[in-house]
Order: sequence, then structure tokens, then C-alpha cells
Amino acid sequence: MTDLSFGVGVPTSAARGDDPAGLAQEAERLGYDFVSAADHPCGSNPSYDTTTMLTWIAARTSRIKVASRVLAVPFRRPAMVAKLAASMDLLSGGRFILGLGGGYSDQEITALGGPALSPAEKIDGLAEAIQVIHGAWTQSGFTQDGRHYSVRGLEMEPKPTHPIPVWLGTFGRRALAVTGRLADGWIPSLGYMPVKEIPAMRHRIDAAAEAAGRRPDQIRSILNLGIRIDPDAEPQPDAVTGSARQVVSQLQDLLGLGFTGFNFILSGPDRKADMQRIAEDVVPILRSTG
Repeated sequence: MTDLSFGVGVPTSAARGDDPAGLAQEAERLGYDFVSAADHPCGSNPSYDTTTMLTWIAARTSRIKVASRVLAVPFRRPAMVAKLAASMDLLSGGRFILGLGGGYSDQEITALGGPALSPAEKIDGLAEAIQVIHGAWTQSGFTQDGRHYSVRGLEMEPKPTHPIPVWLGTFGRRALAVTGRLADGWIPSLGYMPVKEIPAMRHRIDAAAEAAGRRPDQIRSILNLGIRIDPDAEPQPDAVTGSARQVVSQLQDLLGLGFTGFNFILSGPDRKADMQRIAEDVVPILRSTG
């Protein structure tokens, strides 16, 4: 049986008074398995670069893992992402999880100087990027001739000392197949797909994994979702809400769909208090019964 993993999202906000490292330190103290951060560098609200912030968090913690949720492939050259991830993992003592996605926002891609891409081009680019990253991590003189990403005689040292997990935030049929062929984890977000479709989506991942000669149970399923423990909270399509007992029940139902953990997104005014209540009233029950 796969151990359950519980993470918490850390905002990249750089507004006055925000303390992402402090939130991560509190998550570590409370026993969470990982912290994560989204990747949206554009916008008028002040924010930190995701990878820089996660590096700072890794330097200020000692046990908890740090995950990108998820880096948009069109923003960066894949070979440099490979170097970034290997460096982060080495410096953190093996605590980095590389989350990748095809690029959600067309406006962000073009604002940063990238080309306008069709959905199919994004998925093809995601697959090619993962192949470049894996090649950089495992081979010397790696060469790939791709439609979107090519490298020639790529030498990159040091190689990772262990496999760095690659988690994908994917939803469409072709993207799910890429997850099954190439990824170590699937981290979709609640609210982006009907819950009733989740088993079929996971089946597509598993089928692609088997076709590629991989074991489906090697691919973790972590659900990204909002959470609010409040008996008076209104139901939300992208969150679990209600009393602690109701929240536990909803999360147990989601575990029954094959998920092996959750990444909690907190939106209340006191995130540290919310993290503590979840750690005390929700996570222990799920660990004991999951």
C-alpha cells in the first residue's frame, strides 16, 4: 500500500508582510510531507519567482519536500529546467519534486515572449521537454531532435543522485497519456474536471503506463484542492468544506477514487491556524484509515 502524502500550497505573493518561508517552516513543524507553489510570473500583484522562492524555502527547512505546482514548460528551456531541478535536489538533500504543465495561460506565454500554442502543441512540447530533462539527468552527450525542443550533445553535471519525481498537472486525453508514459505523479486540481470522470482519467494514465512497459502503481495521484473547515461554509466545486468530520468524509471519498494524497490550498486570513487544524483534526484520521 502506498503511503499517503499531504502537502500545503504556499503563495508566491511578495506583498508586504507575506512570509512564504515562515509558512513552510510551520508546515514542516506540523508534519506535512511537502509544500508547493504555483508558477504565474506575470501580473500586477507583486510575486516571487517560483523556483527562487522554493530554493529559499528549501534553505530554511530541513525535512519537508518542496514542489513546483506546476512549472509551465513554455516559460523556460527544458535543459535549464533540468539543471535547476538537479541543483535544487542536490542542495536540498533530495527534497525537490518537479511539477510540470503544458502552460495554462496563453496570455502569460505570449506576455513572456513565447509563441502562441495550440493545445496539441502544448502537450507535444510537454512530452518533448520531459524527454530532454530525463536525458540531461541520465545521459552524457544527450541529443534530441524534436519539433519543439532539441538539444545537441548535451553534457550536464552533476547528475541527480536519485530519480527526481516529475509530477504533471494534466487533464485531456493526450496529456493523460503523456503522464502515463513519462511521469511519476499526477496532480490535477479539483474543479477542473467532474469528479465522476476521475476514474476514467486515471484509467487512461494506467493504460498508457502499461503500453510503455511501466507499472501504473509507480505513478502517484495527488489531488490539488481547496479546503475550509467551517460548518457554515458554502460548498465549492474546487474545495472540500464543512465541519472537520464532513471534510474527512469528503477526502476519504476522494481517496477511494485512487488518490494517494492531497495538496491543500488555503485561502483563510490565518493560514498557519488553518494548517494546524487540518494537521490535528483531519490528517491523522486519513493516515490511520487510508
